[in-house]
Amino acid sequence: MKKFDKNDAQRPTDASHLKLVRLGETSGRDTNIRVRKPRRSVPINQIFTIAPGVDTLTLLHQASVTLASLNAVIANFAHKLDGSNRAMLGAIQQLAGIAQLLVNQARDKLDPGNDTPDDHSPTRH
Repeated sequence: MKKFDKNDAQRPTDASHLKLVRLGETSGRDTNIRVRKPRRSVPINQIFTIAPGVDTLTLLHQASVTLASLNAVIANFAHKLDGSNRAMLGAIQQLAGIAQLLVNQARDKLDPGNDTPDDHSPTRH
């Protein structure tokens, strides 16, 4: 095996050495190809976090906006599909819409006089 130093112009990169192999397939030359197992996934709460102290109305407003965005993305994607896949995305879109209605209802019950929490003093995240 050739060793490469820092100044070698032909130094391989990780991308040049990766070879995608589907499970159960071989290249015909080497039947002992090892497929790398994916790394353990990091829990979402270790990647994203909500700042402590954010008021409930702001959280509900952000959840509502996020669900509206999800609904729009699903609708755009569903128009590109046919048949059962499109019907499945339609069902997912319905669930996102129902969740958005629930969040909006909870927000309205907490603060019936205001449409959005933006009328309050700004919450810093």
